[in-house]
Amino acid sequence: MTPSQDYIENRTFDEIVIGESATLTRTLKPEDIQMFAIISGDINPALVDPEYARSSMFHEVIAHGMWGGALISTVLGTEFPGPGTIYVGQTLNFERPLRVGDTLTLTLTCQKKFAHDHHVILDCRGVNQEGQPVLNGTAEVLAPTQKVRRPKQDLPELHLTPSKHSRFEHLLKITAGLVPIAMGVVHPCDAESLKGALMARDRGLILPTLIGPEAKIRSLAETNVLDLAGCTLIDAEHSHAAAETAVALARTGKLEALMKGSLHTDELMAAVVDKTNGLRTARRISHVFLMSVPSYPRLLMITDAAVNVSPNLLGKADILRNAIDLAHLLKIAEPKVAILAAVETVNPDMQATLDAAALCKMADRGQITGGVVDGPLAFDNAISLVAARTKGIKSAVAGQADILLVPDIESGNMLAKQLEYLADALACGIVLGARVPIVLTSRADSAETRTASTAVAMVMAHAKRQQ
Repeated sequence: MTPSQDYIENRTFDEIVIGESATLTRTLKPEDIQMFAIISGDINPALVDPEYARSSMFHEVIAHGMWGGALISTVLGTEFPGPGTIYVGQTLNFERPLRVGDTLTLTLTCQKKFAHDHHVILDCRGVNQEGQPVLNGTAEVLAPTQKVRRPKQDLPELHLTPSKHSRFEHLLKITAGLVPIAMGVVHPCDAESLKGALMARDRGLILPTLIGPEAKIRSLAETNVLDLAGCTLIDAEHSHAAAETAVALARTGKLEALMKGSLHTDELMAAVVDKTNGLRTARRISHVFLMSVPSYPRLLMITDAAVNVSPNLLGKADILRNAIDLAHLLKIAEPKVAILAAVETVNPDMQATLDAAALCKMADRGQITGGVVDGPLAFDNAISLVAARTKGIKSAVAGQADILLVPDIESGNMLAKQLEYLADALACGIVLGARVPIVLTSRADSAETRTASTAVAMVMAHAKRQQ
């Protein structure tokens, strides 16, 4: 009986005939090499580093030798002999490498049977798409004696995504060719905030001025074995004083950007928005989260999820203009903006939908420029073309938004944190609309997150120099 595609069925010892064979054909894909490296831990650069591989004897990345060996195990365990088989031994010889795009055809042929212990010897041979030998060897197995026919089990889907570190490195490329900026780090009195400043210094992004209790900062550096070389320290008695000092230095042009340390956001922002001595401009101050989400093909900007609690229509217009200006600095020529709401239709009982409709009309009339604006859009329609098409939404923004304008701080903050903690997003945050860019991160953020945010601030500071 031929097993159906939905079942796995074995060949028992008594059913196996000498000379009987089974075959398996697979084409090598880049993700096969990556997944095998992840599972095995074998990160030999000849196998996973294209640049190094070009200097090797094969001049390109090749498959792990045991990738073919693993496919032999696949045949033994699922087809011939199949379920109930016990692997006893294996010899293998490798004759030529497999490169990405090569097709391996494995043939396992029964050579011998031993009735006294139900062992079977199988010849194992593999050839590439040109018929050239790739590997050969012998497998010895304990064949099953009982018939097994089982439904095939569904396995979880496996998706390979760039690591957070590689996404971090990619984001830092926006600073290529720029010289370090003078940045004030406000009250860096915990390990991560101090490490973030020093990491940014070491990456050539900033010349840090550390503002806070000097003795505490030096003690923290000593405890964590951190080198303060190249840093200017300004003693400030407490966090309020540190914020006021940092803002004063930024007002006079001595600092080109600020970074929040271990103090509360309210403490820093109170000094920033002070009408007399703060850093206000004619533009409303707002915040943008920049999210690199593995499952989304572009940088995603979420605004405002940290500063404006419940902005009105004019406030949202300014928040939107800030985000579009930042997108331009990040080389997004015409950012697509989705005005988020719970639904994608205008509902007079839902203020977010009314604001969205008004903002779109403002964009139509030239009151908001520089981007393509559409809304109201629910979150799924904003980031998924499939969801948008399913609902019959025709939009130049739906499914490919660069900027998400949220209704209020609560929805925005929850959205950003969900992406960071449930979707493994790399998040960085920046305050816009002030005289200088302000890195406004959570106290729980890592040093890498703070450094990524610093890269954005660096680009903004250089744009201001040019102006």
